[in-house]
Amino acid sequence: MFLSLTPTQRKSKYPATRRLLLKTKILRKGEKLLAQEEEQKKADRENALRESAPPLKLTGLSVQELQDLCKDLHRKIDIVDEARYDLALKVARNDAEIVSLTEQVINLRGKMKRPNLKRVKKSADDMLGSISDTKLRKADFKANLKTVQKEEPKKEEVTDWRKNVEAMSGMEGRKKKFNAGQ
Repeated sequence: MFLSLTPTQRKSKYPATRRLLLKTKILRKGEKLLAQEEEQKKADRENALRESAPPLKLTGLSVQELQDLCKDLHRKIDIVDEARYDLALKVARNDAEIVSLTEQVINLRGKMKRPNLKRVKKSADDMLGSISDTKLRKADFKANLKTVQKEEPKKEEVTDWRKNVEAMSGMEGRKKKFNAGQ
C-alpha cells in the first residue's frame, strides 16, 4: 500500500547526524570561498591601483617637468572625483528606489485579499428591495431577526422518599409477589 505523505511528514533520507555533518562541511566550504573571494578582491584592487596610478619617478626631473606632472595628476584627480561623484549619485538613487519599492511591497502585503464571492440567487422582490431603500434596511436590520425566548429548566418536585418505597425501589411489583408468597 502506497502512502502519500505531505512534505512536512516525509521521512528524510539522511539521519540527523549525517545532516549535521553535511551542514558543517557546507559551512566550512562557504567560509573558505568567502576568504578566497576577499583575497581576490584585494588583489584586484591592488592591480587596479597599479594600473591607474603607477609609482612616480621623481628623481632627475626639472622644475618645469615637476609642474607638468602635478598638473597632469590634478587633471586625473578631477576625472576620478567626477566619476566617484557620479557613482555616488547613482548609488543614492538606487538606494532611494529600493526603499520605495520595499515600502510598496510592505503596503501590498498589508492589504487584505478580497475573498472570492459566491453567487447568491435573489428573487425579483429582493433585487428591487436592495436597489431602493437600502438606507432604511440598514437602519432596520434588527426588525427581521427572530426573537428567541429562553425556557427555564424544569425543576423536579422533591418528594419524601419514605412515602413511596415500592415505587422508588425499582422492583416493579416483584416485592408484591414476594410479599404475597409468604
